[in-house]
Amino acid sequence: MSVIRADRPIRPTRPARPALRGTDIASKVVVNGVLGLMALYTLIPLWWLFVSSTKASGYLYTGTPLWFSHFDLVTNIRNVFTFEGGIFSTWLANSALYSLVGAAVGTLLSAMAGYALSKFTFRGRESVFNVILASVLIPAPMFALPLFLLMAKLDITNSYWSVLLPSCVSPFGVYLCRIFAAASVPDELLEAARLDGAGEQRTFFRIALPLMSPALVTVFLFQFVGIWNNYLLPSLMLNTPSLQPVTVGLVQWRSEFANGVPPLLPITGAFLSLIPLLVAFVSLQRFWRKGLTAGSVK
Repeated sequence: MSVIRADRPIRPTRPARPALRGTDIASKVVVNGVLGLMALYTLIPLWWLFVSSTKASGYLYTGTPLWFSHFDLVTNIRNVFTFEGGIFSTWLANSALYSLVGAAVGTLLSAMAGYALSKFTFRGRESVFNVILASVLIPAPMFALPLFLLMAKLDITNSYWSVLLPSCVSPFGVYLCRIFAAASVPDELLEAARLDGAGEQRTFFRIALPLMSPALVTVFLFQFVGIWNNYLLPSLMLNTPSLQPVTVGLVQWRSEFANGVPPLLPITGAFLSLIPLLVAFVSLQRFWRKGLTAGSVK
């Protein structure tokens, strides 16, 4: 007769995992294969850009295109920052200005609009939201010509304002912020703040905005990347090279190969222009993951 010792805890038995069937294994192999191909499709151009920017002048089209040869990255970077009086640094500063200011103001305006559409009841609320949602479905290039005509009417073309003002508006950000506000800001908490005497402005900035912060990082990243990669709007609005962002400047270098611009300059410049985006994603990845799942479960 076996005796169970009282001082030895009884470990619960784990349920046995069901064996994978052949169809499950095949489906996993297919899914992983498709994901691997998509990853290669995305990473190969980036890898080619990095490898090409490390090659010495005159060796861009020689050797293996996807592997290193005649490594001279430091010289290429120096040439990019010194060509035409260091205009590339100005382009980077302009892109940072447009992206940071536009993304910050656009995120704040989106949070305020989304919070109002979610937590306040007023006449025409759903109609306003439907108009904003419909504008999300319109391709961004279709707004370029009307915006140019509007800025020309205001006589602010070829200025920082002609790019900053349109960049501060994000219909998709308003849509996301309404969903996030409805999911992450409890109505009971807002009522408690109002009973304690807090005004609507203080309630929004001290209670609602911190609760929505993970979602706002997601909106900020989407807006930042969209403004940084935008080419059509600044190319229409700006004529002065000192006002242009890096996207427009690199395209101009690419079109001036026949006028003495080395082919490695726009390639190395494109590689350098990706570094701020990588830094933004890596540094805000923790908040971005939280923001993507906010509002998915009610």
